[in-house]
Amino acid sequence: MLQSINKILLLMLLVAASLVSCNSGPTLQKYYVDNELKPGFLSQDIPTSFLNIEETTLNEEQKEAYKSVDKLNMISFVVSDDNKDQFEVELTKVKTILEDPKYDELMRGGNATDGKFIIKFLGEPENIDELILFGYSNEKGFAIIRILGDDMNAGKLVKLGSELQNMDMDDKQLQQFMDFFQ
Repeated sequence: MLQSINKILLLMLLVAASLVSCNSGPTLQKYYVDNELKPGFLSQDIPTSFLNIEETTLNEEQKEAYKSVDKLNMISFVVSDDNKDQFEVELTKVKTILEDPKYDELMRGGNATDGKFIIKFLGEPENIDELILFGYSNEKGFAIIRILGDDMNAGKLVKLGSELQNMDMDDKQLQQFMDFFQ
């Protein structure tokens, strides 16, 4: 009987610990799922194979960075005269999610006229699990790109980014995302 009570107490302790450790707050993943099909949003999941990067043009650091990336998730909200109020609400939601201390800031920039951007990540700079590119403009809207992978390195990803800027984009939606950040 004492053994049964101990097992029940242990089970209750494990359940309580898992409930406490679960983050019930908003996440980028949940934001993507909740909004990807809504009007005003444009979303796309892209495996790295879709990018069709010619690996022979990459140096060793760029190859390592490319191989560490599994996929890209992208979502944007395109602002128009009809949805400016919704844009403000959605922009506030995203900013609130990204204020979570679990996201470390790598860089921010821009200005009020052209727009602003923030680069954040989950993990350590030498071992990034998720890199987040968030850009917004009151004129265009906002876009979030989540780069997901294993053992990504911030410095190497930056060098890979310079190669991606020189790519010819065949996919219209992918080109829209890339144009947003230029």
